[in-house]
Amino acid sequence: MKARVMAGAVALAVAASALAACGNDEKEAAEARLAKARAAKAAWDAKVAAASKVEANEAGDVPVLMYHRIVDHPGVPEDRSPARFRADLERLAREGYVPVTAAEYVSGRIAIPAGTHPVVLTFDDSSASQLELDRNGVPGKDSAAGIIRSVAAAHPGFRPVATYFVTRDMFQLDDKAEQRKALEWLGRNGFEIGNHTKDHLDLGHRSKGQVTEQVAAGQALITGLGAPTPTTLALPYGNEPKKERWADHGTAAKTSYDYAGVFLAGYTPSPSPFARRFDPLAIPRIRAGGTKGDCAAFCSTGWLDNLKQHPADRYTSDGDPTTVTVPAHKVEELSKAYRAKALTYKTS
Repeated sequence: MKARVMAGAVALAVAASALAACGNDEKEAAEARLAKARAAKAAWDAKVAAASKVEANEAGDVPVLMYHRIVDHPGVPEDRSPARFRADLERLAREGYVPVTAAEYVSGRIAIPAGTHPVVLTFDDSSASQLELDRNGVPGKDSAAGIIRSVAAAHPGFRPVATYFVTRDMFQLDDKAEQRKALEWLGRNGFEIGNHTKDHLDLGHRSKGQVTEQVAAGQALITGLGAPTPTTLALPYGNEPKKERWADHGTAAKTSYDYAGVFLAGYTPSPSPFARRFDPLAIPRIRAGGTKGDCAAFCSTGWLDNLKQHPADRYTSDGDPTTVTVPAHKVEELSKAYRAKALTYKTS
């Protein structure tokens, strides 16, 4: 940033010097250059001031929350009741979180208001409770999609988006036309459809051929129902194959895949996509849950408590998706690709 400020000052000095030595025509041109340089510096200074005001930190951590079934009587720790899921979202909205999709997060397309924090809502296994459409194509009020839209309606600015990592179960819909209708609804309403493999097999001890077959078949299932080619993949059980590249890139049965992001199952917040710690082939997620037992340290309630207590650790947007902003003392936390062009500011 210092280099940019100095460059701006030099540009102003050069423009002013040229202006003093010019004739009328040249003087007008020099005045125009000087005005342009002053405007550019003013715009930059305004960005720095705005970023400082909201304490922007786009090298901070992002909670990527992992959900499964949303059911009245949770039978396993991975389940969440509709009431608890709604409470999860209400808390996120109150604390200034704004949902983005997994694809938006991975690509760094985090277009949310200044001072807010991104959160990624992900749903595995495509269970019926995640999306139940009535005959009019409206999601059930206690389904995951219905609750997301309800909370968003009550909290303007809370985007009603999420990423659904689907398998062949496809919301327990047997009819292909109904499956297509479900995926069409998701895409039309801003939800992302990601791959969770076809059969949800543990890939940890599979051969390369078995891994690529499962990933490619899951992708073919999605595109065969008219949905866009997925750009993100969630590994079943969060288990990586012997070589992580097998899940990220491959070909089987004439279907090729090349994923921008591969998601695991736990159990920490995820690094900013601009951070040097960010590994797009091994993105951690946080299991949704309370504070009992192991969940106290590894589930969503505990981690959100932690980020609330340590706000300097979480991603806070500068409100401009074309810039990457961090406090000056955190610039080294960025990957090399972003350090030189980052907007920085000094903290008190």
